[in-house]
Formats: sequence, structure tokens, C-alpha cells
Amino acid sequence: MKTVNNVDILFLGSSHTYRGFDPRIFKEYGYSTFNLGSSSQTPIETNVLLDRYLDKLNPEMVIYEVYPETFSIDGVESGLDLISNDNNDLSSLLMAFKLKNISVYNTLVFASYRQIFNLDKDFNEKTNIGSDTYIKGGYVEHKNAYYKEESLSLLTSYPKKIQIKNFENILKTLKNKGIKVILVQSPVTKVYYDSYSNKDAFDSLMQKHGEYYNFNELISSNDSLHFYDKDHLNQNGVEIFNRKVLDLILNKEY
Repeated sequence: MKTVNNVDILFLGSSHTYRGFDPRIFKEYGYSTFNLGSSSQTPIETNVLLDRYLDKLNPEMVIYEVYPETFSIDGVESGLDLISNDNNDLSSLLMAFKLKNISVYNTLVFASYRQIFNLDKDFNEKTNIGSDTYIKGGYVEHKNAYYKEESLSLLTSYPKKIQIKNFENILKTLKNKGIKVILVQSPVTKVYYDSYSNKDAFDSLMQKHGEYYNFNELISSNDSLHFYDKDHLNQNGVEIFNRKVLDLILNKEY
């Protein structure tokens, strides 16, 4: 983040974002990008990240990956992630008040103490951890692995009011700055996608909020060949997905 300014496209969302949009592919077509995804990122945390970095990144377009699960969870996991790994400020405190969780309060106190006394000044995250490799621009490439089909129970996901409120605030902020927003649902395995009982309701909700593409309905993927777990694409799948985004949204043939 410290080395990036004024990008063409900013990606927002959960691990489907930072594991799903490869900046190298978009660079082939002349787009500068930054991937601001984080694990289990809900709209509460997306708001925090935009407060900190939107003006610096100054994107012309935002592609916001809207994973249904991130609208139905409390955001504690992602909140802990941001507090532990980013600099903390007033936005962190306001986020903690929204999350109302003792673990978040404790982590914020501890992380702020470490920040004030500069205790992490010599820490550098490895670029290779297990099967994951960090790629400049916010992307994490997972060494090609292949999903083994499993039996999944029927799921019903209900968006929380606080997440919808924060989501609408994000869209309002971006609109007020004249930034084009595209809402995208990334592909997941067919067995996982079919386990959602109310996916049409989520599609309808997103369509009411702007230009929206559900790539589960737009890409013919193979669970065994293009995913490494039930809801994350492997690199083969990322290539197909990203080039479909370029074709359908950015009108670039490949």
C-alpha cells in the first residue's frame, strides 16, 4: 500500500478477492490495479479500509466482490485481522464499537500498544507461506491444487442489517467521488453454489444496488479442475475468471 497511488481498478472484498483477482492478468491489458481484499472481509471492514486508502489509491473503477456469507456474519474475524495487521486509528476504534466483541477490544488495546512503542518495526511478512505466494498488488497465488468433491448441507444465508447499512454507505461514498462500481459474485464450486437455498434473493438484493454480475451463472467451470477448495479458485480457475471479467465488464477480447 505504501508504494501504490492512483490505480485504474481497485478490488474490494473477502478472500475471494485477494485470491481471485490477479493483477498480472489485468496488467496485460494495460490496467493498473490494487487488491484490497482480506480474509472474511465484511462491509464493516471494507468501510474502514476505504476510509484509510481510497483517496491514496484514487481508482477510476471499483470491482467489489460480494460474497453472500460476508453479509451474514458479524465481521469479528476480519476485524481482528485488520487490527492485527494494519496501523490502527480512529476507524479501528469505531469498528470495534460496531463489532461489540471482547476479543476485538483486547486485540485493539494490545495492537495499539505495540504500534505506539514501534515493537513491530523489524517484522517482515514472508512472501511464501506454505502453498501461498504473495504477488505485488495485493494478490495471493495458491499453488495449483484440486478440489475433491464432498457432501454439503443445505445453506440459507440472511444478510445482517448492520452489514447492509455499511454496504450502502460504501456505495454512497464511491458514488459521491464519481467512481464507477461493479458488483461481482466470484465463482464457487457447483456443489457449494447449489447448496444455497436462497441465492436468488441475494442476486435480487445486489441488482437493486447497482451493476451486478454473478459469475456462477456466467462461467462454465469444473469443480475438480478449477478450484482448490469448495469456494476458492485455483490458478487455472483464476485465469478463466479474470479473462471473463475483462471480456464482459471491460470489453477486452482475449
